[in-house]
Amino acid sequence: MQGSVGRKTVSVMRGFMMLCDTCYDQVLADKLVDGRFYVADHEALFDTICLGCTDINRPLIDDMLGSSE
Repeated sequence: MQGSVGRKTVSVMRGFMMLCDTCYDQVLADKLVDGRFYVADHEALFDTICLGCTDINRPLIDDMLGSSE
């Protein structure tokens, strides 16, 4: 997929989120993932990731937040 080169993934309740290296490192530093790289606190994850990661994961984020758009 164009634009996802070099991105790493974490698992969330509805699938996998692609994160840039900076956001991925911050998620690990904040200990938002467990041993299986699952993020249980998606609100904290959304507060941590950058706008680029938010944009690339917009459909998944909207689904998780219950957006009707």
